[in-house]
Amino acid sequence: MLQDVDRFIQKHDLLHKGDTVVIGVSGGPDSVALLHYLTNKLSDYKLTVIAAHMDHGLRGEESLEDLAFVKRYCEHGGITFEASSVDVGHYKEVHQLSTQVAARECRYKFFEQIMDKYRANALALAHHGDDQIETMLMRQVHGSTGAGLAGIPVKRPFSTGMIIRPFLGITKDQVLNYCDNHSLSYRIDPSNSSDRYVRNRFRHHILPFLKEENPSVHLRYQLYSERLHSDEQYLMQQASAHLDDVIIEQNDKFVKLDIKSHQCLPIPLQRRVIHLILNYLYTGNAPFSSIHIEDLQLMLDSEHPSASLNLPLELRAVKSYTTCYLSFETFMHPEPYEYHLSLGGSVETPLGTITAVPIDSVPQHLSSNDFIIEEVAFPLVVRSRRSGDRIQPKGMIGTKKVKDIFIDRKIDRSERDVWPIIEDQTGHIIWVAGVTRSEKATLSDKKNKLVLLHYAKKLT
Repeated sequence: MLQDVDRFIQKHDLLHKGDTVVIGVSGGPDSVALLHYLTNKLSDYKLTVIAAHMDHGLRGEESLEDLAFVKRYCEHGGITFEASSVDVGHYKEVHQLSTQVAARECRYKFFEQIMDKYRANALALAHHGDDQIETMLMRQVHGSTGAGLAGIPVKRPFSTGMIIRPFLGITKDQVLNYCDNHSLSYRIDPSNSSDRYVRNRFRHHILPFLKEENPSVHLRYQLYSERLHSDEQYLMQQASAHLDDVIIEQNDKFVKLDIKSHQCLPIPLQRRVIHLILNYLYTGNAPFSSIHIEDLQLMLDSEHPSASLNLPLELRAVKSYTTCYLSFETFMHPEPYEYHLSLGGSVETPLGTITAVPIDSVPQHLSSNDFIIEEVAFPLVVRSRRSGDRIQPKGMIGTKKVKDIFIDRKIDRSERDVWPIIEDQTGHIIWVAGVTRSEKATLSDKKNKLVLLHYAKKLT
């Protein structure tokens, strides 16, 4: 075993001379073996070792005995010891998490504090090859995506250094043999024998079959893991390089993406762009799976111009023609507004600014965002649309619903309720800014008292 672990550490460059290493020690055989192994490497690497134990408070006296056991072991070996007791049950209720997730979050917060205290280079954890197989199988069955399918990484950035896992290349049996060979005592968690937990069911019923088929199956899975991590890292880098092409606008609670630009990407990058966007919105604490990514991908590829999708934690995705909005905010139901626009003044709306400027003659060149009116009483009303709004478009007999005009012009659904509508003092809509002009505001031959209305839409 020693040679296997030594080679694994060298292959993955896990330890360096002079490193300060925090070791997570539960008191079980895996972590005790790791602590013993690394303390025997002190002279080779000139390591500074700190043993860190967290009492989760989930097993009463047994948890306290675990803490006392690790403390005695460290005192006997002259090893620096750090411990903490946390009420994981309370943390679980407050944050509405499963017991395992709550325990993990509390544990890693504790590890982060100890690493920061000692400015440690590494946090060494005792996951081994059997853990790797179980993790990869569990994630396949439960719909993980990307790097999740690759299982437990050999190392990754954490706090002031890296999390390292020197035992991923060996089996549980090798760990137990190491403990026997070195007469190491350890604690046994009774919950490890219960099939109530998902991991234990994989451990007890699937892992033995795989080992019977191939005693070195842990090495095959570790190789798969490393290859998958490498491939996923490359694909994520490629996807990240295309984010600026796809994202039109974003903040910490909102992302607007261009569907056509997204569809121009290779499909593997499309899925990973969605993954990166969701990871950004969920701030890295990702409660989504491959199912959510697939559902969102199907919505974007659908021929229907409008659709919506509810995602975890009240994140909502809304498709509107060539754009898609993902937001935690109720941007589909904004507050209505109404302002008065005076001659020579301006009004700012959620989408842009409307100005009214007196002019002497009609300019030669006008854009769709310019509208000239004459002999109108001020102030005009600039407002958001209302149910039943109608306008008589220029050159048309009869009126048309503003709603239908928005649909015809493919105005994004998220913008329709805040699009500026301008009406005169008689209550007639004379302009849907930048979209449609009213026949009722057609210039006469005299062109008296001209006013230029200009719509300056906000840049995105």
